Amino acid sequence: MTRSPACAKALSRKFDFTSHMRRVCADMCVRLPELRHIDAHRVAVAMRRTRKRVSYGLQASLTPLRFEGGRLETELSGRKWTIQRFYDGPGGEEFLYILNFYLPRFLDHSLHEKLETIVHELWHIGPCFDGDLRRHPGRCYMHSPRQHDYDAWASRLSRQWLALNPPEELFGFLRFNSRELLDRHAAVVGTRIPTPKLILLS
Repeated sequence: MTRSPACAKALSRKFDFTSHMRRVCADMCVRLPELRHIDAHRVAVAMRRTRKRVSYGLQASLTPLRFEGGRLETELSGRKWTIQRFYDGPGGEEFLYILNFYLPRFLDHSLHEKLETIVHELWHIGPCFDGDLRRHPGRCYMHSPRQHDYDAWASRLSRQWLALNPPEELFGFLRFNSRELLDRHAAVVGTRIPTPKLILLS
């Protein structure tokens, strides 16, 4: 079957996944009171490719760019370390977090699972928004002693956001899986950021 010129033109355009995800994250941080402590402009949104096309495994990850309490330095094994810093272009603001989504794995889930994953990672951002994670009491400080409760909270917030009627053109791409998105675009592209390095201080 021959595609119409309009269809061919649409397929020739690449889909910038990370720019679309940035807008979704920013909207969540505005609409949900629980996330309003987040300055979305200082959260770098990036993507990584998964080696195997399986549905299980890491969907997304949040990397803090500060140590506990928002400090720039920490001590490990008797030595002082800092962490590599990232900026939004030359002269731009410094990022405090990196939010990675793993493709195509992330896309090959339901809309609600995707939204829950986004909220799950954003909720890890500490209430002081100082580059540190949200720390729960006890040894399991990342997800609290009961991860099921943490996941339920993320699910509830994601459904709450959807109930606030964000525009379909903002998040509609999340209704598609990876193959469906590729059927509509020439390629799925986005920002890639290397893993931050620990730097030994003299």
